[in-house]
Amino acid sequence: MLGIDPSLRGTGLALIEFAAGRTPVLLRCETVRVPAKHPMAFCLGEIHRAVTRFVGDFAPRHVALEQTIYVQNFQTAQILGAARGAAIAAVALQGVETFEYPPLRVKQAVVGAGRASKEQMARTVMALLGHGRPLAFDEADAAGVALCHAFTWRA
Repeated sequence: MLGIDPSLRGTGLALIEFAAGRTPVLLRCETVRVPAKHPMAFCLGEIHRAVTRFVGDFAPRHVALEQTIYVQNFQTAQILGAARGAAIAAVALQGVETFEYPPLRVKQAVVGAGRASKEQMARTVMALLGHGRPLAFDEADAAGVALCHAFTWRA
């Protein structure tokens, strides 16, 4: 299961293995960072390239993404939508099934509270995965989306 938390400057990717009756295992995570000096088209290409590589290297069964949150700024919504589009297109071209979850549902499934802070989400994800090193927020969010999918998806 690959979880993705897309944004233009920091897209989190987290690959988690789930087996019935066992604790989920974080296999790999990374944050795709693109400096602000680069134009939007370059950033979208980098997101697409990283997601394509991640999916190609690990062949996840499913990919889960966080849905766009409500933002007051129209330009921010457009940028987030473009980043999500780059990630979704990369997954779709690999033929992997994609699922989307609203942030409130992700937090409820993982932390038990829909209004959990980023810090609380990161701590809970690390505890659930038995992961020793602290995860960057983008990586923890991506892992949280993957955990949400694993906890709630039914074939």
